[in-house]
Amino acid sequence: MNADRLPPVAPEVTATLVENLSPRLRKRLDAAVTKLGARTTRRDGDTVTIEVDDETELRLHAPGGVVATTGAITCGCLLAPACVHRAAAACAAPAADLAPELIDRPAAEVPDPAPLTDLASASSTAPASVTDPASATDRTPETDPAYATVRAPVTGPAPTPALDSASSPEVASPDQRAAADALWSAGAAVLEAGVDGAGAVTQSALLRAAHTARLRQLPRAAGAALSVVTLLRAARAGDPSYRTADLVTALAELLGTAHRVGTSSGAELAAVRGRARRPYSPDGSLRLYGLFTEPVVTDSGHGGVRTWVAGSDGRLFTVGDVAPGGVGRALGVADRAVRLGDSALTHRELGRAGLAVAGATVSPDGRLGAGKGVKAVTARGAAWTEPPLAALWETPPSEQAARALRSTSRYADPDGGGSDLLFLDVELLGAVRESGGSCLLARCEGGVPVRLAVADDDPALAHRDNVALLAAAPGTRLRIIGRLVPAPHPRLTLLACSHPSGEGTIDLGFDRLRRADLPAPTASVHLAPLRPGGTGAHSPLYLLERRVEQTVPAGRAALGMLGDVTAETRRIRRAGLPTAAGLLTALCASAARRDRDLFGRLLPTDTDGFATYWLAAARYTAAVAESLCSAAWESTQEGVG
Repeated sequence: MNADRLPPVAPEVTATLVENLSPRLRKRLDAAVTKLGARTTRRDGDTVTIEVDDETELRLHAPGGVVATTGAITCGCLLAPACVHRAAAACAAPAADLAPELIDRPAAEVPDPAPLTDLASASSTAPASVTDPASATDRTPETDPAYATVRAPVTGPAPTPALDSASSPEVASPDQRAAADALWSAGAAVLEAGVDGAGAVTQSALLRAAHTARLRQLPRAAGAALSVVTLLRAARAGDPSYRTADLVTALAELLGTAHRVGTSSGAELAAVRGRARRPYSPDGSLRLYGLFTEPVVTDSGHGGVRTWVAGSDGRLFTVGDVAPGGVGRALGVADRAVRLGDSALTHRELGRAGLAVAGATVSPDGRLGAGKGVKAVTARGAAWTEPPLAALWETPPSEQAARALRSTSRYADPDGGGSDLLFLDVELLGAVRESGGSCLLARCEGGVPVRLAVADDDPALAHRDNVALLAAAPGTRLRIIGRLVPAPHPRLTLLACSHPSGEGTIDLGFDRLRRADLPAPTASVHLAPLRPGGTGAHSPLYLLERRVEQTVPAGRAALGMLGDVTAETRRIRRAGLPTAAGLLTALCASAARRDRDLFGRLLPTDTDGFATYWLAAARYTAAVAESLCSAAWESTQEGVG
């Protein structure tokens, strides 16, 4: 049975069913979830039936597509409704988002959530601050550039000081702080147990905390908790699309957001709370100019296209069409008409033409709405060398990279907007080898070498063949569009470029270059051995990043068994990163620490303390990595002659 074949179950339903199990049945829950995964299912309208055995059926009733009450899951076994099967089915199904009508109700109208059951055996109080364990004597902004980043919140503006009682900025309510504390405790329990130990009971604690947070108007933290649950389930199920780095980011977002609820105020608190919806807002009339179309293929089996357009004021917008279907659907949808007003343009045609839109609606991330009130007609497009598109290439690469980095930051404000695209004029230098394969090297403004990587290796798409052909034409000058890849050296995935002949543009995922399209190679460009790149090329920061990631699969205890890390911290200090060295020491020491009482008995582990050090390390490494990426675009690199 594939979990996607089951209807989504509301978080509070799963949490309630698990909480109502006896301790004996809770111990059997993970095994029951696994067994249900092997059973057959069938759908009849809004009801999905699972055959538990030859005589017993389990039904999930999902009117409107979501299982919204505990009574909507019924079982025919003798122990029902107190059986383990109902809870196992809820845990096996995807977690549904909270109903929007509950989110948008005033706080006074929202019913009190069910009491939070301590399913994960975690402490109920979050720490007052994310402490910096490194010695203050060897950390200054001069000796460690990332020091100031760690000492201050990584995202969001600082709260405005209050001038008087009447103008004091808003702070979180006691109910919101309690909900945030519950989220912290549930997240800390995941770190304590690791993926291997974070089974259905631990996940249900996260779901209960997420539901409570949504009722208390904390949708950003609640969404982070749901993301953690989804990734935990993917990891435990062996999903090939799962990546540990994604769970690290989700856990750090959850813990960081929960912590900041109690410490922020004013505008920062509004950003920490987040918004339950990301609605389309009216944007009047727009004159749009096509840029390019890219294929979209996800690990979850979805496929489609995204067409990028620019407004007359330089703002970027997208028109997308993504649904289940994989790469085959992406290739087919590219030649279908866009869903926008009365336009008959296909996606690929729109990428080179224009639109005049009346009654436009736009989401915070730039997606154009296709509501009934939107009117769109075909208009003249513009070449990349003509206004208003030409202005996109006039911004210095370093400024473009800084803007894109803010958009791609692992802990960026979800409503921050912005684009991760860069618009560069480059000279191709040829192919260079690097660990894991090869890439196309180019030189942009200021002599900065940029590595241009393949956006998608799928042989059905044209990316790989096109980049290989371009690598065979050193000296060619092109105008390109790429997506920033955060790295300690300038790096993009190549999405579109001007035609080598100077006429028109190439969508590198769909259009296929021919050798005849390329100019004769100019005098060969000398390439000195390519260094790993940038000021952070040889940074030992990965030693701390590795320990942060190792915690997630196996939990705190596994990290505590690593032993002495003196050699690693010494190497980090020699590289000028004493904060990183202090964080590594404190993280490993906290993982290994087990205090005893007066009778020699082991005391419970300090899950809050360990989560605090882990969060500080995770946010620190992300901040330093982003700083190194930004610095690489600022300075001219050696290695190209």
